[in-house]
Amino acid sequence: MDYILEGIISAFGLLLNGDAETYSAIKATLYTSSISIMLAIICGFPIGFVLGFYNFFGKKFLRLLSDTALAVPTVAIGLILYAFISRHGPFGEFGLLFTLKAVMLGQFVLAMPIVVSLTASVIENMERKHYLTLMSYRLSKFKLILAVLYELRYSLLVVFATAYGRIVAEVGVAMMIGGNIKWFTRTITTAISLETNKGEFSMGIALALVLIFIAFAVNLTTHQLKRLDK
Repeated sequence: MDYILEGIISAFGLLLNGDAETYSAIKATLYTSSISIMLAIICGFPIGFVLGFYNFFGKKFLRLLSDTALAVPTVAIGLILYAFISRHGPFGEFGLLFTLKAVMLGQFVLAMPIVVSLTASVIENMERKHYLTLMSYRLSKFKLILAVLYELRYSLLVVFATAYGRIVAEVGVAMMIGGNIKWFTRTITTAISLETNKGEFSMGIALALVLIFIAFAVNLTTHQLKRLDK
């Protein structure tokens, strides 16, 4: 137990003293996850809306693809992306491998099916009386979409929080295509994995505390939004 207590005390020391290496991993995580979640929201919300609101040929197949992507292991996604952006891959000339852009790409691919599937489910499960009320206003198609999005704003924010919580805690893709390079592409999760393997528990615990705080904040936000949605 002593080494655990010593690790926790050292962890708080690293955080309170502004340890550069610790904060480098935190900064990389917040930077990549924030940009990737915004891109996933911009691309995923419209696709999820179309899948949930409209009926068209192939809709069930597209939902099946999106739902299946939710269950694909992160290491498999990392392997596929690695094959595409490695030097011999079709996108190797862009030099993305082992960069923060690669980490963002991996987080974007992870977040997209979450945003698309959950958004489609939220739209499909909208109460019928709300839908009929909106239809009775005879709004234009664009205004009708905005009205539906406003009506479901809290549920859609829960989708955002869920996807963000998923990618900020991801380790497989960040490790494979980010490379876990110190001061450059090392994120919270990859740093925890490395430092634990090295027996450096203090930094691992410090970063784990930050990750737990982020997860708590995301879940607290989700619960508050669900309460507002009732």
